[in-house]
Amino acid sequence: MPWEVSSVMEKRIEFVILANQENVNFSRVCKSFGISRTTGYLWFNRYKRRGKVSEVQELSRRPHHIANKTSATLEQRVIALRHRYGWGAKKIQVLLLREKIDMKVVTLNRILKRNDLVDRKNSHRPALKRFERATPNELWQMDFKGDYPSDRGRCYPLSLLDDHSRYMVGLYALNHQDTETVYSCLVDAFETYGVPEAILTDHGSPWWGNRNNHGLTRLSVRLMNQGIKLYFSGIRHPQTQGKVERFHRTLNEYICHHGRPKTIDRWKEFLEFFLYEYNHVRPHEALDMNTPNTHYLPSRKTYTPNPQRWEYPVGAVVSELNGQGCLTYKQRRYFVSEALENQQVRIEQIDKKLIVSYRHMYIREIDIITGKSASMLTPRN
Repeated sequence: MPWEVSSVMEKRIEFVILANQENVNFSRVCKSFGISRTTGYLWFNRYKRRGKVSEVQELSRRPHHIANKTSATLEQRVIALRHRYGWGAKKIQVLLLREKIDMKVVTLNRILKRNDLVDRKNSHRPALKRFERATPNELWQMDFKGDYPSDRGRCYPLSLLDDHSRYMVGLYALNHQDTETVYSCLVDAFETYGVPEAILTDHGSPWWGNRNNHGLTRLSVRLMNQGIKLYFSGIRHPQTQGKVERFHRTLNEYICHHGRPKTIDRWKEFLEFFLYEYNHVRPHEALDMNTPNTHYLPSRKTYTPNPQRWEYPVGAVVSELNGQGCLTYKQRRYFVSEALENQQVRIEQIDKKLIVSYRHMYIREIDIITGKSASMLTPRN
């Protein structure tokens, strides 16, 4: 899951930084992180081999060569049965067993998908209940539901969903996706339900910036200023925002059933009515047929319009970025992020790399030899 993957990355980054310090007791560092020396050396050596702290994640375990790949003859037999009966993998498995051919359902599904024999309309991703957060407001999922024509150009429904309860804390009909428009919706949700611990989004605008690969946007910085941890799905990890995607499917079914509104004003009324029905009337299978409102409680953390400046730990190396979001370190300038102009950041050096943090988030890894850098955007422990 994206947030759990990120929490593991936080741990590994912290470990590598500490383990690389001079005169450090490696065994004590391993013990403080609750790992064995073997695991510690695995993480540390992986950093040494790759040369980047941000790449200490697990290597892919997928084999380069699939030794037991299904033979062409068997694959053609599976295809023939599919064409003849139109059944799915579980039923085809039974037919093959009658022919003394034992194949796993997962293998059969791969064959069907590889040959484009899966009906997309009836093929849905499994529910990701195992990813559920333990309590309300630990994580919200945020995303746009595509766009629709309206009297003012386009309508972009913005969804804010609580991961634990599936409660929709916000559903807004927007005719723009700019920072100010989106943030005004977030403030409305914060003032109504409080501030969550974390928010999960994809790598889309306006919460992720693709220019210069810096990741940060002015919107994401505003969220960080509220103490919110940011998690992003879709890059390096195949997991998606399963719950908000499922909600969007439900919303789309509702739109198809009732008809699409023509104006932004009608969209707002339409989504407001649907929001109430979804939260208070519609039973949810993942909640034992209860409604989301029976599982949700507002956050105790309140929205702060003017957050105080962050206090970094005593002894930390802190520097203020200039008006272009650049960092000066040992008389050399490095770009960090335009979204952080004139903000204070924390700097930690490991070998020839600078690890830059803003508030509670790692944000950038910089190679001080080449000047090249990469976005991190991972919460600190």
